[in-house]
Amino acid sequence: MMQTKLSELGEFGLIKRLSEKIKIYNKSTIKGINDDGAVMDYGNKQVVVSTDLLIEGIHFDLAYVPLKHLGYKSIVVNLSDIYAMNAQPEQVTVSIAVSNRFSVEAIDQLYEGMRLACDFYKVDMVGGDTSSSLKGLVISVTAIGTVEKGKAVYRNGAKINDILCVTGDLGAAYMGLQLLEREKEVFKADPNMQPEFTDYEYLLQRQLKPEARNDVIQFFAENQIQPTSMIDISDGLSSEILHICEQSGVGCRVYEDKIPLDAETDKFARELNIDPSIAALNGGEDYELLFTISPADYHKIRNNAAFSALGHITDIDLGTFLVSRDESEIPLQAQGWKHNE
Repeated sequence: MMQTKLSELGEFGLIKRLSEKIKIYNKSTIKGINDDGAVMDYGNKQVVVSTDLLIEGIHFDLAYVPLKHLGYKSIVVNLSDIYAMNAQPEQVTVSIAVSNRFSVEAIDQLYEGMRLACDFYKVDMVGGDTSSSLKGLVISVTAIGTVEKGKAVYRNGAKINDILCVTGDLGAAYMGLQLLEREKEVFKADPNMQPEFTDYEYLLQRQLKPEARNDVIQFFAENQIQPTSMIDISDGLSSEILHICEQSGVGCRVYEDKIPLDAETDKFARELNIDPSIAALNGGEDYELLFTISPADYHKIRNNAAFSALGHITDIDLGTFLVSRDESEIPLQAQGWKHNE
């Protein structure tokens, strides 16, 4: 297929091309792309805004990340932050900086992934910016959402005796990255070797095309659950628990045997001699929701397979500990997500 140079379109031609297929879903969007700023009308609702930056070589490796998947993921990771506030995303702005090694068709693929995410989550792409880059690709996405007054959930609301819960399963995205890195090294050693991903498709999906938990926010609303605190898991379970505890002024006890792990995560972690629990605690990019709820609300999620109760909130003087399978208490440490540095 013939490749078109970005210089043939120019900045305004590129913006026109990328905006042609964008659809508007929300009545709150009064003015989108093609002006100096977007205009949104929220009435009596509160506005929630979150921005994230993705940098080639730090946050993603184009040796194994398809541009379409990258575009999709760049939107999703920002929407996840909005859902973590118990809010509903409605608009995004997208800015990119690209080097001259990228063709117009390559940028088309990136934005096609972004449009697919916007279509799936029914959010409006209302603006952004484009610029040149001396090194690789940089993506900046800002997500804008709304929440009813009094319904926003922060990191600092956890209370003693609250139940600490998480959605889905953990560690799969981190193990997906390990799988991709392993196959990259194999390819570098022998370009004729085909990547071996058999039996680990779920790990790849969790790393390359994660989803944000909009279903959980809907469940909370339908069942009249108001979490006392919440955060999305982008930097690993341990780091996120500590964020909640530090900002809420509390301690916790988290039980290792309660951490939800997918069978593929467990199998591949053991294949690489990695403790599966460590993958969940110190990995990242799961984009599940970690939250606390009052014991009075626990019965509403107790038998729901989408949720796992990890432990409980304690007095700050009791510290923040992981209770291992042999019942030893290990201090939680914020290892954080290291990306590809």
